[in-house]
Amino acid sequence: MYEPNFSAELTAQKVGREFRYENTVMITMTAEFPEVRLGGNRAAESRINGMIRMQTENFHRYVAGTLYRQAVQEYRDSQTNGFPFRPYDAVLKYETAYNENCFLSLYRDQYEYTGGAHGNTVRRSDTWSLQNGRRYPLARFFGPHSNYRYRLLQNILKQADRNMAENPGIYFDDYRKLIAQYFNEEQYYLTPQGAAVYYQQYEIAPYSTGIVVFTVPYDVLGWKPSCALR
Repeated sequence: MYEPNFSAELTAQKVGREFRYENTVMITMTAEFPEVRLGGNRAAESRINGMIRMQTENFHRYVAGTLYRQAVQEYRDSQTNGFPFRPYDAVLKYETAYNENCFLSLYRDQYEYTGGAHGNTVRRSDTWSLQNGRRYPLARFFGPHSNYRYRLLQNILKQADRNMAENPGIYFDDYRKLIAQYFNEEQYYLTPQGAAVYYQQYEIAPYSTGIVVFTVPYDVLGWKPSCALR
């Protein structure tokens, strides 16, 4: 039987491509992602890499299909109406939030610029056990009868109240209601300090605030990532 890997070896990978129409660049695409190595645990390694590969391939298909068709249509309109065309930009970038104690937590930001004043970013994330390569939903870290949603939201609201007092306008006026409304169990990742729960652009705050992240400490949660968790 293999010894558990307390952390993964990550190798950075990068791919890029330009999509053209009538010899004009429509979209520039870039994807930066990790390749995972787990020593003797090939099964877990394969599962995690397979998921990352599927995510990057889905991104490529989306850019080459939906986004490319949209850019071409806008380019044609610009030629017809005599206004400048601004090439699109699409970037997928993974960040390592946690990589120890038999858990790997990554988040990935998908940025798109499709003209206008600024681009938009959507964040997604995954947390894997390095022992079996399976994704861990947030509920898995809590007991079956734990009211963990309430515990998380109470701490998040305290942080938000403090942030709003220190920096008025950082969130929308009805941020307390929006924090509960847009709480999404899939929007989390682990960090060395605690579990990070995030909100997408515009969900609870204006664009200038960006993606909002609240880190709930492990002592509040009542657990820490450990190789004993299965």
